[in-house]
Amino acid sequence: MPTASQTPWWRADVHEDRRPFLMARNQITRAVRRWFEDRDFVEVEGAALQISPGNEAHLHAFSTEIIGNSGEHETLYLHTSPEFACKKLLAAGEKRIFDFARVWRNRERGPLHHPEFTLLEWYRTGEPYEQLMTDCADLLALAAETIGAKNLAYRQVSSDPFQEPERLSLQEAFERHAGINLLASVAADGETDRELLADGARACGVRVADDDVWQDIYSKVLVEKIEPHLGVGRPTILCEYPISEAALARPKAGDPRVAERFELYACGVELANAFGELTDPAEQRRRFQAEMDEKARVYGERYPIDEDFLAALAHMPPACGCALGFDRLVMLATGASRIDQVVWTPVAGA
Repeated sequence: MPTASQTPWWRADVHEDRRPFLMARNQITRAVRRWFEDRDFVEVEGAALQISPGNEAHLHAFSTEIIGNSGEHETLYLHTSPEFACKKLLAAGEKRIFDFARVWRNRERGPLHHPEFTLLEWYRTGEPYEQLMTDCADLLALAAETIGAKNLAYRQVSSDPFQEPERLSLQEAFERHAGINLLASVAADGETDRELLADGARACGVRVADDDVWQDIYSKVLVEKIEPHLGVGRPTILCEYPISEAALARPKAGDPRVAERFELYACGVELANAFGELTDPAEQRRRFQAEMDEKARVYGERYPIDEDFLAALAHMPPACGCALGFDRLVMLATGASRIDQVVWTPVAGA
C-alpha cells in the first residue's frame, strides 16, 4: 500500500478528507478580502516574473528564461514575495494596497512549507508600523470567527486568536528563554560580537560550530530556544529585531541597534513578517549587497539587484508593510496538520 505522502491528492477519497479544509479556506479568503475592502484598501496583483526574486540570504528562488522578440535570452525569477512590485506601486501613488500573491520558494517543503504558496501582503503609507500589529490580531480573530473556530491549533499546541497578542522584543525573548543579553553583542553601528553571543549560546546548551558567524548562532538560538515558546496560549508579536536581521526595515527611533520589524507567532508557528519600510536607496543597496555576500558565503550563489526597485524607493513615501502566510493561517484555524491539506492542488515532486 502507498503511504499517505505517496497517495495522489486527486484520488476521490483523499480529496474528500481534504475538502472541508479547502472550503474553509475559501470562506476565510472571502472574509479577508471584505476586511481589507472595508478599510479602503485596493487589491493589486504584482507580476510573478521579476529581475530579482528578493535579496535575502536564505531565500531560494526558482529561475526561468525569457526569450525576446529577436531571440535574446534573459534570466528571470519567480518572486519569493510581491514586495518589490508593491513598493513600486506605493511610489506610483497608491496609499493602501493588498495582494493575495502566489509566490515560490525553492528548498522549502514540509508540514509547514510548500514550494508554491500564498502570501497575503499589505501596505499602509503614512501610518506607524504598530498599526500592522493591530491588523494581524484582527485577522487572526477574523479567520477563526469566520469558520467558528475557538482556537488556533498545531501539533497539540493551541493559541487563542481572540486574546490580544503578547508583545515581546527579541532582547526580552533571548533573556527569558535563553538567558542571553542579545543586544550586548550588537553595537550602535550594527556591528556584531560573534564571541560574546557564542558564549551565551553555549551556556544555554546550543551547539556552536567553529565556522558559525554571528547570524548562524543567532538563528540557532532563535529556532531551538525561543520559537517553541511563542504563540502558546495566545499569539505572540516578536519585535525589535537586530538591524542585521531586518534587511528591508528602517531603524527604530532611539535605538539604531534594532529595526522596526516584527513577526507574528501562534502555536509556535511563524505566521507573518512586518516592517516599518526602509526608503533610503543607498542604505538599501548596501544591505542587499551584504545579504548577497552572505548568500555567496553559505550557498555559493547570488541574485541580481533590481535597480528599478532602488530607483522607485527614492520616490516611495513613508510606509509599513506585512506579509502573512495565508496557507499557514488556514492550517491553524482549521486544525490541519500539513500545509498540503489546505492547498487546492499541491505541487508534485519530492
